[in-house]
Amino acid sequence: MAMVSSLTRICCFLLLLSIARSKTVKRDVKALNEIKASLGWRVVYAWVGDDPCGDGDLPPWSGVTCSQQGDYRVVTELEVYAVSIVGPFPTAVTNLLDLTRLDLHNNKLTGPIPPQIGRLKHLKSLNLRWNKLQDTLPPELGELKKLTHLYLSFNNFKGEIPVELANLPELHYLYLHENRFTGKIPPELGNLKNLRHLDLGNNHLTGTLRDFIRNGDGFPSLRNLYLNNNLLGGGLPDQLANLTNLEILYLSYNKMTGPVSPKLALIPRLTYLYLDHNSFIGRIPDGFYKHPFLKELYIEGNQFKPGVKPKGTHKMLEASDSEFLF
Repeated sequence: MAMVSSLTRICCFLLLLSIARSKTVKRDVKALNEIKASLGWRVVYAWVGDDPCGDGDLPPWSGVTCSQQGDYRVVTELEVYAVSIVGPFPTAVTNLLDLTRLDLHNNKLTGPIPPQIGRLKHLKSLNLRWNKLQDTLPPELGELKKLTHLYLSFNNFKGEIPVELANLPELHYLYLHENRFTGKIPPELGNLKNLRHLDLGNNHLTGTLRDFIRNGDGFPSLRNLYLNNNLLGGGLPDQLANLTNLEILYLSYNKMTGPVSPKLALIPRLTYLYLDHNSFIGRIPDGFYKHPFLKELYIEGNQFKPGVKPKGTHKMLEASDSEFLF
């Protein structure tokens, strides 16, 4: 047993020694040095030497993760966030063809995401939230077939949500809230079989839920759906009941109308339902009050009949809260 342990330690040492002696592919060295030349002092001061994966006694650059590929090292992760990077998206990043993770969130990046982003075929996580990026989203994002996490919230993106995002079969989390997207939500997003969380809140999206949730077999894995603070109209379609894994449905501050369908109470694990500040009418079906998982039902700011109660920590609507109800 001791011999096996010793052999294991020797193998690990030889592996680390091999990695230390390996050279980083010139493509990645060139790309990172181009990025280094364009960044502010807060990043550059920690990026010592010419090789981002480390060289001799020099450690890898802060935020850079490398992996061994044959006789060479390649950059697989780049995390440079919350360091006040100013200026356009660094296009040289798209030359790091082995990246699996790119995190540039909470900086001051401006301009569009370049179409060359589609070159990063191994990318699994892309985090650009909390920047000042703008323009429309490039359709080339749909070429990132291994992507599981896409964070683009809190920017200034505009235009329609590209239908090409429906071409990401591994996508689990899609965050597009707090932008300036317009138009209708692509119903093709329902084809994302692994999508668990979809946040499109705080945009200028129009259309109806019926347009968006067309197929009875769409969004099979969706747990959280945030569509709050948009311009969505129409009613609550019965098709919502087909989202059998849904736990959070956030529809606050839209222009939705009509009664609340009792079929929504059949969603087995629905836990939070936000309907407030729309123009819904009638009464809340009894099934919601008997639902075993529903903790919170927000209904303020609608046209429900007097006496309709919220569920959870909310108070019952008072006359002063419902002067426009009938």
